[in-house]
Amino acid sequence: MTELAGRTSRADATRNRDQVLEVATRVFASADAEPSMRAIAREAGVGIATLYRHFPTRESLVDAVYRDQVVRLTAGARELLGQLPPAAAMRRWMDLFGDWIATKNGMLDTLLAMVESGEIAHAQTRTELLAAITTILDAGRAAGDLRSDVGADDIAAALIGIFTVASRPGHEALASRLLDLLLDGLRPINQR
Repeated sequence: MTELAGRTSRADATRNRDQVLEVATRVFASADAEPSMRAIAREAGVGIATLYRHFPTRESLVDAVYRDQVVRLTAGARELLGQLPPAAAMRRWMDLFGDWIATKNGMLDTLLAMVESGEIAHAQTRTELLAAITTILDAGRAAGDLRSDVGADDIAAALIGIFTVASRPGHEALASRLLDLLLDGLRPINQR
């Protein structure tokens, strides 16, 4: 195999993996129950062998989707702060958090089993997410956009509550309204 052919096949493999990951994320988010690996491969436009070459087990696919979403959330906090004022960044990050929660719909059983077995370190994820929230809170406090007496734990608990109440399809408007109310509560009294 020539060097060019090797690079092309690696690029194809990377593209296929990324496609499967993107589609799996979307399929998991819209599913009521865990979709089959075959259904994910079909939706991604790849053969089942290609899916299994990249993700040999359901757990490896769930792990990859989960980790990808956590990275998107943690990196998203910094990216949003680079683009928006802190309060607006917080509100947009809340939407990203909701997307992350929704992704768990179609992989919940596998994910819970992986957390229970220790394959996924829930405490590490929590630490990373709280750090992302703190990053936005600190910027908001410095700018005078966000209250100084609210912690990342408070916001995480509120978000979990909101998405527990408004997690089902058709409740997007309710979730959005509750997130707007939460953000209003995060503003200093003189900005409400």
